Amino acid sequence: MRKIAIAMAKGGVGKTTTAVNLAHDLALQGHRVLLVDCDTQGQVARFLGVTPPYGLYEFITGRDAQGNTVSKREAVHPARDNLWILDGGIKLVELKYWLGEQPRENRHALLRKALVPKGDALDYLIFDCAPGWDLLSVNILMAVDEVLCPVALQGPAIEGLKTFFQYLISAQKLNNPLGLKYILPTLFDRRTRQSYDLYKKLKRLFTKQICHPIRLNVRLSEAPSAGQTIFEFDPRATGAQDYRKLTRRLIDDGIRAQQVPRFF
Repeated sequence: MRKIAIAMAKGGVGKTTTAVNLAHDLALQGHRVLLVDCDTQGQVARFLGVTPPYGLYEFITGRDAQGNTVSKREAVHPARDNLWILDGGIKLVELKYWLGEQPRENRHALLRKALVPKGDALDYLIFDCAPGWDLLSVNILMAVDEVLCPVALQGPAIEGLKTFFQYLISAQKLNNPLGLKYILPTLFDRRTRQSYDLYKKLKRLFTKQICHPIRLNVRLSEAPSAGQTIFEFDPRATGAQDYRKLTRRLIDDGIRAQQVPRFF
């Protein structure tokens, strides 16, 4: 199972759009995916047009707001074929308090310990992360091996990336395998020089991690209002084409990693 965090210190860069569309396209390719919403805004469920009764709060604590027992199976909500979600939302505020009350030596790794599927039940575990840095953010970066970082090709894009690097370096001290695997340029506007200049700069700095950019696309912004991914809303849109390339990149990387002989 591959464990990937969609993370960036700055908001408005397309993290949820990326998480939802990537997860759905992986599911469409036959992979079993669990998408975990780690933002108090709870956008993942809205983007997918579903209303889960429970979510990540109940999954981790084993209780609902009234103190009733909730099983992990009940907390995981089916969203599409091969795609399940753990809902986020305002209850994550309480989850952060709960994490802070746990023993200091364990609190940073509770998410990692809780999210262990049985056997080969899942192929991908994807986290849609909130901007900023708190105990839940630490738990996410302790639970994953790979980070996909969306970077908007507008304004101070590189500055947000520098801030995120500081978070990542701190997390790597406790989770050595953690690595920045993908840099995904988003909001690429072919009409502006700024987009091209920022893309070239990212490509120069991150030769191995850089992905094909996600072009600015009205259909991508319209799809969530319909409770659909871009592949349902308009599969011929440029946004669908771009996210298919991202999916293909991830799948191909996984295949190559399996082909490398492990002598040690």
